Amino acid sequence: MLRLDDLQLFVRTAESGSLSAAARMLDVSPAVASAALKRLEQQLQVRLLARSTRSLRLTPEGELYLAHARAALQSLEEGRQQLAGSQEDIRGVLQLSAPSDFGRNTLLQWLDTFQEAHPQLHLRLLLADRVADLFREPVDIALRYGAPEDSSLVALPVAADNRRVLCAAPDYLARHGAPQTVEEVARHNCLLYMLHGRVHERWRFSQGKRELLVTAAGNRVCDDADVTRRWAVAGQGLVYKSWLDVAEDVRAGRLQVLLPDWLGEPTPLYLVCAHRAQLSKAVHLLREFLQRRCEVLLAEAPWRCAGKADGLC
Repeated sequence: MLRLDDLQLFVRTAESGSLSAAARMLDVSPAVASAALKRLEQQLQVRLLARSTRSLRLTPEGELYLAHARAALQSLEEGRQQLAGSQEDIRGVLQLSAPSDFGRNTLLQWLDTFQEAHPQLHLRLLLADRVADLFREPVDIALRYGAPEDSSLVALPVAADNRRVLCAAPDYLARHGAPQTVEEVARHNCLLYMLHGRVHERWRFSQGKRELLVTAAGNRVCDDADVTRRWAVAGQGLVYKSWLDVAEDVRAGRLQVLLPDWLGEPTPLYLVCAHRAQLSKAVHLLREFLQRRCEVLLAEAPWRCAGKADGLC
């Protein structure tokens, strides 16, 4: 019988690339952690991790099993939430604003799961790339990329590690090739969208202490960021988007990450509200739920995988 704590330790070790780091996260000793991995490997009758005194990497069998272990832990956690939801009796109306792309393609499915766990909760969802006025509009909380400029707002991090990534569809790359340097990005057709009322055309990239800025240009601009992503999937050009917006497209092969050795600009996701009084039990539970879901996507982000010689990503 597989043990839940053994699965947790395996997943944490794979994500951190370190057995000792995973042991610290789960508050166990390195000896206990090592025994747990050995026990799991014995029960599965496969080698999940190739270990030496200086390196740690997933075996092919470990890479295959990691996805199943993550899914199992997530399913168990969602079951716990459903039980907790029935006990906590979350009810009432929660009015939520979210960015169009993240809202339509990622958040909608997550909210289905969250509402199944809390059936007495009613949701009102506003999807728009413009910034909702939390003081005037009928919105309780908003999900926003980037910390709000208004210091009077309450902002709680949901995905602090999120960044933008440069992507294109395989069809576009087959016809036009992939940029090999940041400077070459400006020679490609770049698909642009409106951000805070202005065209987001200044694309920033960094590598260590080096930072480059590209002024992107192309034949299409839209005030709906989801449309820009759809254009990119259709092979119309390059797009510079939040990883949370394109992670599923990359996983499915509809988009390909370009220049993975360069970091896109930070794009942290925050939960924002006008007053702390709005941080109800439902809001706290939703934030915790979203944090866990975002972390699953961020575990596969290119900046977490780039440069890792142990092959864990």
